[in-house]
Amino acid sequence: MSATKMTMAQALNTALRDAMSADATVVVFGEDVGPLGGVFRVTDGLTAEFGGGRCFDTPLAESGIVGMAIGMAMNGMRPVVEMQFDAFAYPAFEQIVSHLAKMANRTRGRVRLPVVVRVPYAGGIGGVEHHCDSSEAYYVHTPGLTVVTPATGADAYGLLRAAIEHPDPVVFLEPKRHYFTAEEIDPARPVPPIGRAVVRRPGTEVTLIAYGPGVPLALAAAEQAATEGRDLGVVDLRSLVPFDDETVTAAVCATGRAVVVAEAPGFASVAAEIVARVTERCFHHLEAPVRRVTGFDIPYPPPALERYHLPSVDRILDTVEELGWDES
Repeated sequence: MSATKMTMAQALNTALRDAMSADATVVVFGEDVGPLGGVFRVTDGLTAEFGGGRCFDTPLAESGIVGMAIGMAMNGMRPVVEMQFDAFAYPAFEQIVSHLAKMANRTRGRVRLPVVVRVPYAGGIGGVEHHCDSSEAYYVHTPGLTVVTPATGADAYGLLRAAIEHPDPVVFLEPKRHYFTAEEIDPARPVPPIGRAVVRRPGTEVTLIAYGPGVPLALAAAEQAATEGRDLGVVDLRSLVPFDDETVTAAVCATGRAVVVAEAPGFASVAAEIVARVTERCFHHLEAPVRRVTGFDIPYPPPALERYHLPSVDRILDTVEELGWDES
């Protein structure tokens, strides 16, 4: 398949189709993922192509969905399950934390669980509560889980293929606001490795560190800063666990200033962990404290108010200005 323009949702659909074609043990299931093709149509056409035994609907019982995936993985399958919306995954949290994440350690590696839990997450779609949570901190805090989140359609394809092939459980966080953003994607390009960040834009004055839905926002802020004569770099983490300290540290040491951009509330967050890691590793190179631009420490607001809650280009640039500048 040659490069073609497709949305992130189509890229994920293509990744699932290619993985199912390549490996008969890959199965896809969840709420409304069968004939309907999922709420966001990520699984569109898979039931028709592969049959109801490979892509099928489940009852509205997330704990049962993940529990079934665990049993199937213990018996040689590679399940890919969809949680439909971020906060819908909470009923399955006990299965994910107590069993999915711990089985390999509990059995000293004799039982591995190659399960992918797809979670459409974060805001920006005007959704009500239970539809716009940024729940990454819960999964990142749980040893035994790999956690990735693509910011582009190309990475969505590549990282999902890598996640399905991974021998252990992967929580795959999909920024739903970018499902229908289109770009040129070549499924034949090398799959990005899990655990490696990428520099989306080199910079010399400040490094913006972002992931998932925060990456396009950080790039927009860097573009705006460039019109004002400022040179901001952008690092896309892609993988939250494992974390690519090497790429992040090199970028921050080169600029001496850093701002972390994330939608989730800031307290006890992934953003807070990134600040700690950067401060520990780059302390003698920092010209200013590492700052954060995050969501506020409140429940997700009603749709009419979410623009005040989510990070924005203006909030990022205001924070960058607070770091000060070396005018020499």
